[in-house]
Amino acid sequence: MDVLVLNADLGPLHRVSLRHAVRMLVRRVAEVHESRPDTQIGVWPVPTVVRLVTYVVTRWRHSRGPAWSRAGVLVRDGRRCAYCGGHASTIDHVLPRSRGGRNSWANTVAACGACNQRKGDRTPSEARMPLRFRPVAPTWAALAR
Repeated sequence: MDVLVLNADLGPLHRVSLRHAVRMLVRRVAEVHESRPDTQIGVWPVPTVVRLVTYVVTRWRHSRGPAWSRAGVLVRDGRRCAYCGGHASTIDHVLPRSRGGRNSWANTVAACGACNQRKGDRTPSEARMPLRFRPVAPTWAALAR
């Protein structure tokens, strides 16, 4: 059973296990906000929602998106090749790494093995392989879907 953790301003933060929530109650880091009726763990009712006693700053969750990763690129592109639309199993650098291309959201796309091999060390325009979409940095919500 998961327990929702609310910030002190009642904004949702994340979910934790029941065991973790009880530890938060014991340490007096959180208070029971909602609970199951007529069930208890020790002196506390079994929580379904706990609220933190002090406010936790969460600017980091909204200021930056997720860090770049190969798996993240495949998820962002729905495992579809950016060149032919087929099933993608690799990533391709739009500006090849040999020419100074970086591992970044805007420079990488998902690609099938055949298209990745065919494009080689060229840009999409040099290889006459136009991209089906422009790569952009995803949000946390987009990657969670």
